[in-house]
Amino acid sequence: MRIDAHHHLWDLTRRDQPWMDGPWADPIRRSYALADLAPQLAAHRVAGTVVVQSSSSYEESAELLAVAAGDGPVLGVVGWADLTDPGLAGVLAALRLGPGGLVGIRHQVQDEPDPGWLARPEVRRGLGVLADAGLVYDLLVTPRELPAARAAVSALPALSFVLDHAGKPGVAKGDWQPWADEITALARHPNVSCKLSGLVTEAGRSGWRPQQILPYARHVLDAFGPDRLLFGSDWPVCTLAADYDDVLALAESATGRLTAAERAAVFGGTAGRVYRLGEPGRA
Repeated sequence: MRIDAHHHLWDLTRRDQPWMDGPWADPIRRSYALADLAPQLAAHRVAGTVVVQSSSSYEESAELLAVAAGDGPVLGVVGWADLTDPGLAGVLAALRLGPGGLVGIRHQVQDEPDPGWLARPEVRRGLGVLADAGLVYDLLVTPRELPAARAAVSALPALSFVLDHAGKPGVAKGDWQPWADEITALARHPNVSCKLSGLVTEAGRSGWRPQQILPYARHVLDAFGPDRLLFGSDWPVCTLAADYDDVLALAESATGRLTAAERAAVFGGTAGRVYRLGEPGRA
């Protein structure tokens, strides 16, 4: 099964998306439903997806879980929760009582003023609660936060982490270090996987070329290997720079040297295993 392990859905009539903080977001400043994504999935034989939170909202998480519970391709939800909440275990239990399949939690760490936010004791305590609950933690970080992310991964070997968007390297400026060394170091920890996602928007929103992006994609492939790499479109955010066809074609180009079995891992198998999609009580 082909799986898109990272896309979003949002309804601007229900809540704002605070990260849309300027004119740059105008092209995607509208609501997006699963029906908008369905034609792209069908065109590329993508049979399953993981939908990921886009706002710090329990209400949004519940709405995404309701979508996952319906007929359709969504196999799992990476929702949001306050990791610093002393009652986090109860909150997670309540989210899992409802419909759909909660498979992970994410917070916009990249927006925290403190680059060491993941090292805070109350945050580490929350990550431990996720480990006890058998959930995955999606890391939304930039190169600035990668050292703290690496320390968290090392400190919590029982928790499965997924690095979103390859750690958001500065593709547009050609920045390579310290990102590349941080990725290599992070990949030494077996409890972390990486999404091949989001790189088109890091390359700039017009005029990017595959030659700019492929070295970054191939570096994460070399570092993590196909068994710890997951394809994600980052739709609809990706449409700021490319359409779904181009994003998928770029990922296929980056993995072209792999065997058929290895490509099957990147484009579905790894996501199914890491997020435990389809397991009873999960999705």
